[in-house]
Amino acid sequence: MRRGIAASALVAALAVSMAACGSSGDSSNNSAPAAGASVDPAKVSGTVTWWDTSDAKAEAPTYQKVIEGFQAKYPNVKVKYVNVPFADAQNKIKNAFSTGTDAPDVIRSEVAWTPELASLHYLAPLDGTIALDKADDFLPNPVAATKYEGKTYAVPQVTDTMALFYNKKMFADAGIAKPPATVEELKAAAAQIKAKSGKTGLYLRGDDAYWTLSFLYGEGGDLVDANAKTVSIDNAAGVKAFKTMKDLVDSGAAKTSVTDGWANMMSSFQSGDTAMMINGPWALATVNKGGEAFADKANLGIAVVPAGSGGQGAPQGGHSYAVYAGSKNVSASELFVQYMASAETQATLTKELGVLPTRKSVYAQPDVASIESVKFFKDAIDKAHQRPWIPEGGTLFAPLVTEYTAMLSGKETPEQAAKNTGDAYRKNLGWK
Repeated sequence: MRRGIAASALVAALAVSMAACGSSGDSSNNSAPAAGASVDPAKVSGTVTWWDTSDAKAEAPTYQKVIEGFQAKYPNVKVKYVNVPFADAQNKIKNAFSTGTDAPDVIRSEVAWTPELASLHYLAPLDGTIALDKADDFLPNPVAATKYEGKTYAVPQVTDTMALFYNKKMFADAGIAKPPATVEELKAAAAQIKAKSGKTGLYLRGDDAYWTLSFLYGEGGDLVDANAKTVSIDNAAGVKAFKTMKDLVDSGAAKTSVTDGWANMMSSFQSGDTAMMINGPWALATVNKGGEAFADKANLGIAVVPAGSGGQGAPQGGHSYAVYAGSKNVSASELFVQYMASAETQATLTKELGVLPTRKSVYAQPDVASIESVKFFKDAIDKAHQRPWIPEGGTLFAPLVTEYTAMLSGKETPEQAAKNTGDAYRKNLGWK
């Protein structure tokens, strides 16, 4: 129960801090217009500081262009854009919110962060506000990740899941007619590619626990059972998932690295040194920007993640817009969120970046539906595996990546890595 004790202390600290700055933390006490209300641009003013965690090179310039459109429509609202590296963002946000010092008004909240930040009273509830405009238009899976104890604390920005990216030419050269549908087929394809070209079949990212989830769900496992409040990572299905990932590396089907995994994986795939990688739609902008193997964009193939013995499973991810409960510019912040999450903005971002929208109406637009990534990923999104939307969800990855890298490095067996992860969860959560 250590987690609960720490959370209580932080809530108390925040209450003192917010009382000192005169904020109630309740958006109902401000003059923000209600959902569905029309807004007079001349009557909304203030400064909105937005902490964005998107890729600084591939995605951030597009978001900054979108902000220019917002400021042209609402000239009395100034948006201060800050790009925060994703790896540092969660702790930086929590530190800023806990003190209120230089805290952002709006954040790009990874789906697992929202329940935790809401449980700590850092986020403003958005039900009934203009930020949650046309709420029925959002897809149900992204919406599920914005809820905490029956209230809505964020607005879905983008959604995603993972898929198998593959090099069509390398497949054709090796005599492979279609992408692998199972892990066994993946190993067979990797062997054919190695025999034909000497290149590696798969790059298995070894420094990020999120990359383990497709294998875990594929074997029928999960991190925890949130309803039963029990740990499941080290049950039979979980152990099998660890074994599957280790076998991919030991068999030579995959290569990996436990440091700089993203850069190494992208470089290897883009140069044509590796034929496959498991990744999400957020990688499309980077792949399409260059790389010897994908100078011809048509060479990129995308398929569902190969299934394990328990079926096909890829995790649901994504990001949402959330408003700081202590913001002094709640009205402007909610208006900014409404604009950024609108169908028009989502369509623009999808066309520019290939990210997946969260509104049903955007998928219905012909010029969006015709985009190759959208055509494939829409079906995958509908089948994506929900993650445990619990306040502690974001803390589940640190123990997992520690044990995952130890296993890939040969320092631990799959069984020991699974058990150590489960023991860490039990200690942190106080669950069985």
